[in-house]
Amino acid sequence: MAASSHRIMLGPLVAAIDQGTSSTRFLVFNSKTAELLSHHQVEIRQSFPREGWVEEDPKEILQSVYECMERTCEKLTQLNIDITNIKAIGVTNQRETTLVWDKETGEPLYNAIVWLDLRTQSTVERLINKTPGRNKNHLKHRTGLPISTYFSAVKLRWLMDNVDEVREAVESHRAMFGTVDSWLIWCLTGGKSGGVHCTDVTNASRTMLFNIHTLDWDPELCSYFGIPMEILPRVRSSSEIYGLMKICSSRKSSALSGIPISGCLGDQSAALVGQMCFQDGQAKNTYGTGCFLLRNTGTKPVMSDHGLLTTLAYKLGRDQPAFYALEGSVAIAGAVVRWLQDNLGIVSSSEELEKLAASVGTSYGCYFVPAFSGLYAPYWEPSARGIICGLTQFTNRSHVAFAALEAVCFQTREILDAMNQDSGIPLTQLQVDGGMTSNRLLMQLQADILCIPVVKPSMPETTALGAAMAAGAAEGVSVWSLNPEDLSEVTSEKFEPQINTEESEFRYARWKKAVQKSMNWETTEPVANGNGESSIFSSAPLGFYLLGSMLMLVGAKYLAGGC
Repeated sequence: MAASSHRIMLGPLVAAIDQGTSSTRFLVFNSKTAELLSHHQVEIRQSFPREGWVEEDPKEILQSVYECMERTCEKLTQLNIDITNIKAIGVTNQRETTLVWDKETGEPLYNAIVWLDLRTQSTVERLINKTPGRNKNHLKHRTGLPISTYFSAVKLRWLMDNVDEVREAVESHRAMFGTVDSWLIWCLTGGKSGGVHCTDVTNASRTMLFNIHTLDWDPELCSYFGIPMEILPRVRSSSEIYGLMKICSSRKSSALSGIPISGCLGDQSAALVGQMCFQDGQAKNTYGTGCFLLRNTGTKPVMSDHGLLTTLAYKLGRDQPAFYALEGSVAIAGAVVRWLQDNLGIVSSSEELEKLAASVGTSYGCYFVPAFSGLYAPYWEPSARGIICGLTQFTNRSHVAFAALEAVCFQTREILDAMNQDSGIPLTQLQVDGGMTSNRLLMQLQADILCIPVVKPSMPETTALGAAMAAGAAEGVSVWSLNPEDLSEVTSEKFEPQINTEESEFRYARWKKAVQKSMNWETTEPVANGNGESSIFSSAPLGFYLLGSMLMLVGAKYLAGGC
C-alpha cells in the first residue's frame, strides 16, 4: 500500500542518457524535486591504434546506451516505480568526437575519433599554413574557436582524406556526419528506417563549421574545410521534441518506446544548466576525463583575448534566446588517474591515488604536466607533451600521485586567471561537478591553489540533470519548470582555502615553469614506414647518427677480425 501511494506521489519522471568519454549512463529523475531515483553505468573501451590516436566503437557506444536503459528499467521495477511515468528523455554527450555512418545500411564507416585524438596535427598545420599570417585564430570571429586538433571539422576532413569507405560514401551521397548526440538520436528514433538526423546548437558550436552569430552551418566554413553541407545534421535548439524513441519490443526497456527525446546538450553545457548557472557571470568547472570551466556571458558572444573559447551555452527552446559562454578546456584531468593506473601501474584505483597523495601531503617539488594530447586552453599548443620534473632520490610514487592531483588544479587556475582577465570581474567562488569531485583532497587543493572557495553540490550528477531539465521543459512535454523560483534548492559543501596566498603563488609559478619546458616536443607528424610504423630514420640527424654508428661498429669488427 505504501509503495503504491509512493508511486503516485512521484509524479512525472524524466530520463537522461549521459554518454561520456569513459562511460555511458542512463539516469531517471523526479521532475518536481530533481531527485535521482535510479541509474546504471557501463564503461566504454578506448583503443589507441597509434601514438596520439584515440578511438571508440560507435556500435559499442550505442549498445552501452541500450544496456544502461535495460538495467535502469529493471531497477525502477524493483523499486516499484512505474516506468510509464517517464515523460521525456534528454541526451548529453562527449563533444567534438566525430562519427560518419552510412544512412542506407546504418553502419558506421569508421570508429569514432575521440575529441582528444591528435592524428590531425598535420591537417591543422596545413590549414594554418594557408591562412593569412599563419594565424590559428583566423576563423575565431565566426566560430569562437582556434584551428585545433580538438574540433570536429579537422577530424571529418581526416576521415574524408584517409578512409576510402568514408570518401566513397560522401561521393555517393550515403554519408551522414555527426557528433555522438546525432548518432544516438538517429539510431534511437529509427536509424535507417526514418531516424532523425539532428544536433543542437551547443554541439554544433564545437565543430568549426557552425556560425555562432547566425546559429547555423556556415557555407564559407564548410568550403574552407572542403566538407559538403548535405552530410551535416539539422541544427535544433537544446530543448524541443526531436523525435520519439523506437525500441524493439523484445527488450525490457520497450516501455520507453514512444517517449519523446526532447533535450540535447553537449556535456559541458548540460553541466552549466544542471548547476543552474542561468545568470550572466555564473560559472562552473567539471572534472571528468578532461576539465572544463564555463562562464555564462549572457545573450551576446564574448571573444577572448586570453586563449579561451567562445561557445554556445544553451538555447532552451526554439523561440528562446541563445546564451553564450566563455570556456577553458583542459584535455587531461581524470584521464591522468587512468594513465597512472593502466600505463604505469602505480595505483589500482582513484581511491588509492587519493590515499597515496594524502599520505605525504606534498609533491616535494615534483611537478607533473600531463600534456598527453598537447596543451589546450589557454595555450592551444599541440606540440607540447607530458613531463614530470623536479625529481630527486627522495621522490616516490606518493609524491607523483600528489603532483598529478595538483596538475588538475593548476590547469584550472590557468583557465580561471584567463577568464578573470577577459571578464574583468574576478570569480569569488567556483562551482564544481564531475566524477573527480568525490576526491576531497583534490577539492581542498583546488581551493588552496585558486585562493577562493570551491562549492560542490551534494548531488554530483549535474550533467545528466541538465539534460533532463532541458528535456522535461520542452514545449509539448512541459513537466519541468525552469523558472528560478520553481527550481529546487541544491545543498552543497564548501571547501575554503587553507594555505596562505604566498605559498599558493610560489607553487603556481613553479608549475608555469614546468609548462614552458613541456612545449615544442613535437613539431611535425612522424614519417611512417611501409608497415604504418614510425621509423627512427624519420629524424634526419638521428638517422645519420645511427647510420654512422653502425658503420663504425662494422668497421671496428672488420679491423679486429683482420688482426
